[in-house]
Order: sequence, then structure tokens, then C-alpha cells
Amino acid sequence: MTKMTTIKGAPALPLNTILAGDCVEVMNSLPEASVDLIFADPPYNLQLKGELHRPDNSRVDAVDDHWDQFDTFAAYDRFTRDWLAAARRLLKPDGAIWVIGSYHNIFRVGASLQDAGYWILNDVVWRKSNPMPNFRGKRFTNAHETMIWASKSEGAKYTFNYEALKSLNEGVQMRSDWVLPICNGGERLKDAAGDKAHPTQKPMSLLHRVLVASTHPGDVVLDPFFGTGTTGAVAKMLGRDWIGIEREAAYREVAQARIDDIRPFDKGALEVTKSKRAEPRVPFGQLVERGMLRPGEELWSMNGRHRAKVRADGTLIGNDVKGSIHQVGAHLEGAPSCNGWTYWCFRRDGKTVPIDVLRQQIRAEMDDCAT
Repeated sequence: MTKMTTIKGAPALPLNTILAGDCVEVMNSLPEASVDLIFADPPYNLQLKGELHRPDNSRVDAVDDHWDQFDTFAAYDRFTRDWLAAARRLLKPDGAIWVIGSYHNIFRVGASLQDAGYWILNDVVWRKSNPMPNFRGKRFTNAHETMIWASKSEGAKYTFNYEALKSLNEGVQMRSDWVLPICNGGERLKDAAGDKAHPTQKPMSLLHRVLVASTHPGDVVLDPFFGTGTTGAVAKMLGRDWIGIEREAAYREVAQARIDDIRPFDKGALEVTKSKRAEPRVPFGQLVERGMLRPGEELWSMNGRHRAKVRADGTLIGNDVKGSIHQVGAHLEGAPSCNGWTYWCFRRDGKTVPIDVLRQQIRAEMDDCAT
């Protein structure tokens, strides 16, 4: 079902819809500053000269479609500047863009991004675990593509779900080289004749990581080169709104059928691990105000070596020092700093309980109020 969003003084935003036409014209018709994220898989301008064959002389189904053909580099650069300008107009101030490409085009696109005022945050290498071999044997096998992730401008805010990406990577910080397979097997869409529906269909795993990394549920994701709709399919699953732009009718038909068959995940499954800095701040004094800890109650260090008393104003006093839970902990340990939330605990019914448990109780209440 299509959802329409109206920004005051602007036309409606056609959410969850595939729009037909030239991407620049369509983007320029949409409301300014209305999109949270753009994922762009533009023509690569592969400059293929003639057919490509395997060693057994069988023909390779390479990208030779008209939409990937440009007369000159200058023509391709003009095209790139035009669609990047239209895309930047659409982004909210804290929006961002991902652009994917190969060695044929990504360096030209990167320069155009910077010229247009975007601020590059990362270049991410998608290393293909099952790349197509180099049949001519005259160059290295092309085993990767490059994605550029950029904010709308220097110093602009943007979404990055660092902890969620870390969780995806078994607790290790996500790197900028992603090893994922190319689209094949049952995921590869076919047309009525049994041929590939699109020559450069991207795997859903790639878009899953991009959207988990840089969007929240309910965000608007736009793909100006929609193809067979991988961006829309993953966005729907992850509870994001999407807009696709595609000028080729055959691709639109395949994409729409594909997305219609997608079931979104339930709301609980869409929650991702949040950064500690993104969680609401809870002053230690609030625990005292609410009677979760009482003035005069003793706190113990987790190592059992030190103790301090809670004061009515939310500070601690221990031995020859008084101050915040962080200051007192640092002083007692002779350390330059201390996270008091993980350093101090209290005792209830003979059990030792970290004070952070009380903070998390308050945060859970805040979340309940917000929903």
C-alpha cells in the first residue's frame, strides 16, 4: 500500500512507490529535504568493446544494455553531476548517500560527489566471495566493487548504528571491507525467457548491511536507479519507507512483483543494538530521588576493595573524597577516569547488584513512555 507524506508547502512524497521516468526529472519533482538516505547504483559506463567469451568460446552475458552506454567521459560526468545535484537537494540536512561502482566509474563519481558539496565518510569495499573469473586472462579478476558513503555536507549529522554493525560482526568493530557473495541461485531474478532479469542485480545481504548501518525504522530510503528493486525489498523487510525511480518498464514490473511478495519483519525484530551514547542520559541523583538508593546507603566497588556512602544530592563520600560516582571511583583507584556506573554496586538480600541495573530500569520506563 502506498503511503503519502505531505511536507508543508510541498507536494506529497510518494512513499513505497516505483516512479517511472528519468531519475533527474523525477527527483527534481519531489519535495526538497524529504529523504533520509539515498542508495544509488548508477550506470557503470563499462565501455565494453565487442562481445566477451569464455575460454570454451561460449558467450558471457555481460552488461551491454543501452542505459550503460555513454559517448564520452564528459557525457558521463555531466550525467553524474546532474543526478548528484538532484539527490543532494532531496536529502534532509542529516541525510546521507551511498553510491556503488566499479573501477570504470567510481573515481569519477567520487570527485563529483566532493565537487557537489557532499562529505565522504567512508569508502567501503564489497569483496565478492564468488566473483566472475577474468576469462581473457589479461588482468586481475575483478573481485570487488567500491561503495562511497557520504553525508550531505561537511560537519552534517548522519545516522550510524555502530553497535548494531558490531553485533552483526560477532562483537568486533565492522571494517570497511565486506566479504559477501554476488547475487546468484534462488535470489537471482529471471525473466519469462529464463534469462537474468537484470545484469547487475545486487544481493540483499549488501543492502541489509547498508540500511541497518545508516537508517532507522520509518526512515525514507530512495533509490534513483531502482532496477529490480533490491533496495525496496530490503527496506520493506526492515520497516523503512522507500521510493524507487526506474525508467525501464520491464525492470519496474519485476521489481513490483518482487516487493509485493515481501513480508516486513515484526516490530520487535527491527530493533537493533544502540550505541551507549544514543541512550537517554540518567543522572545518578535520579536513583536517589526515586528511592531506588537511599541517602546513607553504602556502595561497594565491584572489586570489593572500596566503599562509599550515597548523599542526598546524588554525590558520594568515601574516606577523604567526595564527588560524583565517577570522580570518587577514579580517586579511590588512583586512575585518571572511571565509569561509575560499572564500578559501583549495592547489596540487596545478600546479593551484589551493579547500580547500572537501576539505570537500565529507568531507561526501560522511558522507552515505554516514548511508545
